[in-house]
Amino acid sequence: MKRSKLRRIAGSGLVMAAVGALLTGGAIEASAAASGTVKTAGDPLNVRRAPTASATAVKTVANGATVTIDCQVNGTSVTGTYGTGTLWDYVPALGGYISDTYVFTNSDTRVAPDCGVGSGSGQCADACAGEAQYRASDSHFLVYDTNSDGYSAVVAYWLKGGAGPFYVWNSTGEGTKTDKAVTVPHGGWVFYKVCVANYTTAKPDLKSCSDGITDFAA
Repeated sequence: MKRSKLRRIAGSGLVMAAVGALLTGGAIEASAAASGTVKTAGDPLNVRRAPTASATAVKTVANGATVTIDCQVNGTSVTGTYGTGTLWDYVPALGGYISDTYVFTNSDTRVAPDCGVGSGSGQCADACAGEAQYRASDSHFLVYDTNSDGYSAVVAYWLKGGAGPFYVWNSTGEGTKTDKAVTVPHGGWVFYKVCVANYTTAKPDLKSCSDGITDFAA
């Protein structure tokens, strides 16, 4: 059971405002980015490349730090300061995701839009080797191979109008990164999945693909 975040500041005006919103219209609308405060037992919190506890930690964020949450998504279950939950917060300034169970947001419900557009990164299913990011600023895919599982990490992507799939491979082994520019028109969208497969120049047999992620070229 997730411990209530509202109880952490009982008596404040913010709690009264939140309760008023609940009484008059249910959960607070998650229509834009929101802010939160990292709350751990004192240790820094890992920032993950994907919303799973097994994804690579790209950096850490200090206890007490204020973060801006761009969007939220369900990932693996984590037990943190505010109980056990599957909600993860995407923080662009940190380049990844943090478990919402370690973030004080003034609410027990979602506070930001659902990830899926512009969320920026993902991991193949089943905690396998493939992780990837789409860098919107210059339309590059960064594809990471994080462990020796006998497969290459690969991104399969499609463009506006359904063109594709095209592939960006990392077949260079564990602990490596491939950085490749892809042609996406300014403002155009790219839809992609992070998978693993045996490297081939033909159509690959994709395995353990992530859910699809949609992003846009800046």
